Amino acid sequence: MAVDIQPDCLGLYCGRIATSVNGSEVYGECGVCPRGQRTDAHKICRPCMGSPERYDWLYLGFMAMLPLILHWFFIEWYSGKKSSSALFQHITALIECSVAAIVTLLVSDPLGSLHIRSCKVVMLSDWYTMLYNPSPDYITTIHCTHEAVYPLYTIVFIYYAFCLVLMMLLRPLLVKKIACGLGKSDRFKSIYAALYFFPILTVLQAVGGGLLYYAFPYIIIVLSLLTLVVYLSASEVETFKDLLVRKKRLIVLFSHWLLHAYGIISISKMNNLYQDLPLLALVPAPALFYLLTAKYTEPSRIVSEGGNGR
Repeated sequence: MAVDIQPDCLGLYCGRIATSVNGSEVYGECGVCPRGQRTDAHKICRPCMGSPERYDWLYLGFMAMLPLILHWFFIEWYSGKKSSSALFQHITALIECSVAAIVTLLVSDPLGSLHIRSCKVVMLSDWYTMLYNPSPDYITTIHCTHEAVYPLYTIVFIYYAFCLVLMMLLRPLLVKKIACGLGKSDRFKSIYAALYFFPILTVLQAVGGGLLYYAFPYIIIVLSLLTLVVYLSASEVETFKDLLVRKKRLIVLFSHWLLHAYGIISISKMNNLYQDLPLLALVPAPALFYLLTAKYTEPSRIVSEGGNGR
């Protein structure tokens, strides 16, 4: 049934709060919707009662992976080749992020459940409601800024906060106990790095959350391809035999394959399994192409062949 509201409620995200009085709905003044609500087609603030779609969960998974991948990178970077503490730090980082993710879901609405209720993302502007506050007389601004994509925007900040707290509680004790092979100045560098990248990730989500929501599948594929090629090149891997020399290389390769698969699943959304599932066969293609063509692009070979041609 259509709802007739007079006067009109201006603004793309301004709405009226509905309250029940004697069995009938009464609408308040036009303004900002409470947290956990967004406007419907009739400019009435309605509670977000839906569940996140598959793509929403994939986005949240991407944002949850970012600190874990950065933790692993800096742990490996500062641990040293002969350090036996790297594995324990990797496991600790995984535990920290996993526990943070679970706790974040538990404290989200509905409280104490791993399920969350959400509003559907309709368009990019849903992430930036602060840019759409109306000014009817060009003097007075009606502030209607609220989380129209509840809770996809704020839940990431909560997750990062729990990650940071758990890291500060667990990691220093672990590093102090097992990182004996490192100098005193190097033991905590991976923790110091996290104190830098967590604020960067927070600003990235605050400013570019909406852009990341639509672009993250392509970001995953492009960055995972680039980092895989750089790693194989830096490790001087040119044949399949070179991959088998060290287990670490296989672990890195399989990790990148998982990222490739995650990106492909995010792009296709797997709405049609018969059509989209075969796309996963493309996951090993970049690595196979590199290994089959690396010997033809070796700089020393190109220089020698160029000299012989003269």
